Amino acid sequence: METTSRAEPQDATGGPGASGGQAASQGVPGARRAVEGYLMAGFPWYGLDEAFTGPRWLMQVGVAADGAVEHGSTGHGDEPSLRGELGEEEQRFAVVVTVASRPVRRSPDGTGVLEATSVSSAAWLAGSGLLSCTWPAQMERALRQDWLEQQTAIAWELADDLHGDGWTVLSLPVDGVPTDFHYRESEYGWVLAGAAQHDVHIGAYGRGMSAYGLGFAVVKDIESYA
Repeated sequence: METTSRAEPQDATGGPGASGGQAASQGVPGARRAVEGYLMAGFPWYGLDEAFTGPRWLMQVGVAADGAVEHGSTGHGDEPSLRGELGEEEQRFAVVVTVASRPVRRSPDGTGVLEATSVSSAAWLAGSGLLSCTWPAQMERALRQDWLEQQTAIAWELADDLHGDGWTVLSLPVDGVPTDFHYRESEYGWVLAGAAQHDVHIGAYGRGMSAYGLGFAVVKDIESYA
């Protein structure tokens, strides 16, 4: 997926900065910019449904070369941090990724073709998102990039084979309707992906928060996450 990201500043390790939700709640300009990225989307955003009563926060949106918003993520629970304030076993979060359904199309500059988005796209974004906030903090920095590249390649292969042995089927409500998702667990957390209404695909990932009791719904007011 040929997109760039617009997001709150990240910490030095590349993970979501712990200041994202705090800054948003204080109404700083950076938080306003993050919200504006979500407001530019031509599709609805998904998050956890009303059964979840914990903190909600914005992460980032992916923007195509022509400026169109292609995907983005909404966070729930503890904001993932690699800074060590919380150990991995203490972090409880679930991130929901919304991906616009796009057909095969010409690139904005007319020089190539962009691939269609699919449930695999949502699975890939969710898998790489989980890796970005769970890589081994104790590993030497020189080795982290090699580890991340290796794990990212594995995540892509898994996303490209959703009917393979690495995935099981998990039924969860989407807008109140039972929906089948491709689901897998690993030592880093869990990842799932499936289709939704409104021409979007849903991906999600998390740790410390069971996926089995979750439900997804259209976010009525994305600014409530800021």
